Amino acid sequence: MKGLILSGGKGTRLRPLTFTQAKQLVPVANKPVLFYGIEALKEAGIKEIAIIVGDTKDDIQGAVGNGDQWGIRISYIEQDEPLGLAHAVMISEDFLGKEPFVMYLGDNILKNGIKSLVEDFRKKKPNSQILLTEVPNPQIFGVAELKDGKVVRLVEKPKEPMSNLALVGVYMFDFHVFEAVKAIKPSWRNELEITDAIQYLVDQGYEVQPHIVKDWWKDTGKIEDILDANRLILESIENKNEGFVDKYSKINGQVVLEKDVHVERSIIRGPSIIGEGCNIVDSYIGPFSSIQKNCRIINSEIECSIVMEDSEIRDVGSRIDESLIGRGASIARCPPKPSVYRFIVGDKSKIEIK
Repeated sequence: MKGLILSGGKGTRLRPLTFTQAKQLVPVANKPVLFYGIEALKEAGIKEIAIIVGDTKDDIQGAVGNGDQWGIRISYIEQDEPLGLAHAVMISEDFLGKEPFVMYLGDNILKNGIKSLVEDFRKKKPNSQILLTEVPNPQIFGVAELKDGKVVRLVEKPKEPMSNLALVGVYMFDFHVFEAVKAIKPSWRNELEITDAIQYLVDQGYEVQPHIVKDWWKDTGKIEDILDANRLILESIENKNEGFVDKYSKINGQVVLEKDVHVERSIIRGPSIIGEGCNIVDSYIGPFSSIQKNCRIINSEIECSIVMEDSEIRDVGSRIDESLIGRGASIARCPPKPSVYRFIVGDKSKIEIK
């Protein structure tokens, strides 16, 4: 059984971060989101994976490599334009051949991975298995309708959802899916929708097995979802201290301090993780914070946030909360200076100065 991870897309909902990096490489608990998918496939016994890449292919290949770091084999398939999930399947036929496969969206995280689901798929051998979960806002997802436990209808982002069962970004198929993706037509979005391909399988009498996911699942396409996934993963970390903490500092709760972390006169409350080479001085790091490697946090407070590598936060007067701070960023309080304003103001603007 092979794996297919989709890691294209422009990540428009995560701009400005995704102007300079792939959305699948944004860290959750100091690990790129994409790595969670790779690890889930490996844990399920899949040793050969292809990653669909687009404009950010160089970043993805640079971070992932050939799979040696996981002891598996990883190759890459270029998708020139984001023409839909079913299109990604179509262009992967040479790689997948006749083998069954798991398709995993690279910005998704499932709490307990997919090992048991893959085992079930291998044992029962349906033509497809889809993962579903109940959501409060099904109109922004692909939605499935079940009858007597069987899939009868799927619609991509329906204006009037027929159920609250959203498609989780993990699918399993046998080779009959290639018949489906070649038979469907582009949607109004000019994309080949995977929901249409699965509907084709249903209509043609192929067996599509639904599985309801009860544990948490996150599509990390939005900043609030990344922060939520970060919180959920940090809840399960265990204490580790490979750094230095002076006698004036306090470490409370589940906290990971990586190699060469230096903490002076500070409070760190878990669950939180501080990456290799960070300096934390005269500061407060609150729960659900992930600080990547080589960051400096001086005389500042931060909580429920992600700070990416090589960033500096210094002398910030108020607490930073629920924030996502990109690589090499600098946040600091400016010294006092005489007040002066200079404006170039557009038509019908309204400006309030306090």
